[in-house]
Amino acid sequence: MGVLDGLKPEKVFKFFEEISMIPRCSGNEKAISDYLVKFAKERNLEYIQDDALNVIIKKPATPGYENVPGVIIQGHIDMVCEKTSDSNHDFSKDPLKLQIDGDFIKATNTTLGADNGIAVAYALAILDSDDIEHPYIEVLMTTEEETGMGGANALDPELLKGKVLLNIDSEEEGIFYVSCAGGLRDIITLPIEFMDAPSGFKSYEIKVFGLQGGHSGMEIIKQRGNANKLLGRVLYDLNKKIEVYGISIDGGDKSNAIPREATAKILTKDKAKLIEIIDYWKKVFKNEFSITDPDVELSVNEIEHYNKVMTKDSFEKAINILMLVHDGIQTMSKAIEGLVESSSNLGVVKTFDNRIEFTSATRSSVETLRDLIHNKAEIIAKLNGAKITTNAPYPAWEYKKDSKIRELMKKVYKDMYGKEPEITAIHAGLECGILSGKMKDVDMISFGPNIYGAHTPEEKLSISSTQRVWEFLLNVLKEMKNY
Repeated sequence: MGVLDGLKPEKVFKFFEEISMIPRCSGNEKAISDYLVKFAKERNLEYIQDDALNVIIKKPATPGYENVPGVIIQGHIDMVCEKTSDSNHDFSKDPLKLQIDGDFIKATNTTLGADNGIAVAYALAILDSDDIEHPYIEVLMTTEEETGMGGANALDPELLKGKVLLNIDSEEEGIFYVSCAGGLRDIITLPIEFMDAPSGFKSYEIKVFGLQGGHSGMEIIKQRGNANKLLGRVLYDLNKKIEVYGISIDGGDKSNAIPREATAKILTKDKAKLIEIIDYWKKVFKNEFSITDPDVELSVNEIEHYNKVMTKDSFEKAINILMLVHDGIQTMSKAIEGLVESSSNLGVVKTFDNRIEFTSATRSSVETLRDLIHNKAEIIAKLNGAKITTNAPYPAWEYKKDSKIRELMKKVYKDMYGKEPEITAIHAGLECGILSGKMKDVDMISFGPNIYGAHTPEEKLSISSTQRVWEFLLNVLKEMKNY
């Protein structure tokens, strides 16, 4: 018996549980890609698996829909792999441990992968059906969406014939997205030098933890604390007030997740003053983040002694970058009330043998504002003797004034629920940005069921919302006769 047995829609949750047993972190999608190929072969469905491990599965139209434009059902097969600090889960081999909590499905101490496993489950349930009315279907499942949309970038658009694309990678029921931000990732690399530790000093670990974190696009507007940035404030103050040497600075795991924890290892001989300063900042953070992150904590503990420390110059430059690199909202949209226009997230800081890397994910629906944030990062890097590299750029998805699928879905939604859906833009990168550039004549829209806490171990999927969105999706396919 599966954990999700008995939940409706049965096929959707059956396939969701099946894929939850398959490790699928970004960059490790071979097994899930092969699973989709096996699924297609077992049902004698035409399929394509490309070199990027994207999978396309095709299903003929049901009777009466032969002349209706084909529909591309699209999502991504990778997931963000985050876990709690006390979890021993191995994402490279362990299945997710699903649990039901009231109306929600969760995973024990890890991300759930509903982003975007629910799109995969919906698509497989449609492909497996023999009683759903629909046009010609092309299911497109891409790879490495969470780490730069590698699969979408590598896709050959000539492999697809559909003229309508339903992206099921949004997380708020009743909200349809018709535009999204573009973005890029900046990596500032600071060379560091080490020297022998001075005598009479002891080693300590400072830790910021207890923050909520979250998706750096969807939840940046909530102004939650960034553990890397908070740690930078503490280190800056320590370096002003006591003699302190840096050993390492590390925080966050994913550039597109707001970091929940960060640590710094330091040397000092003034333990009493160190504790006093840490206690002060603990109170500051508790006050500043009493609404967004009420469980924020700051600790300091003595650790095994280190014999090598950063030079003063290296440590101060690292602190400068932590303090100066932009994080959070840059601008709000003037056209759409409540929409973040541009932002950046200092998602990962990692110390290596001879360098520290600071990785930021920048998003904007206005390309020049995205470039402004990047240019500031370039200046910060230059002033501190660091280098900056940029990767994984992706374009914005521009609003289409004459979208027939948008109007059809609005009608279906109103007929079902007696109210209009919300039509808006999203401050996150959707694959529609890349796909719309590759398939300019394809009509696109993005929607999905309620998912909370994506990119964190608190991620949860609403069971009732999943069922409602499923019923809505089936009605949309049925009404495609009127497209």
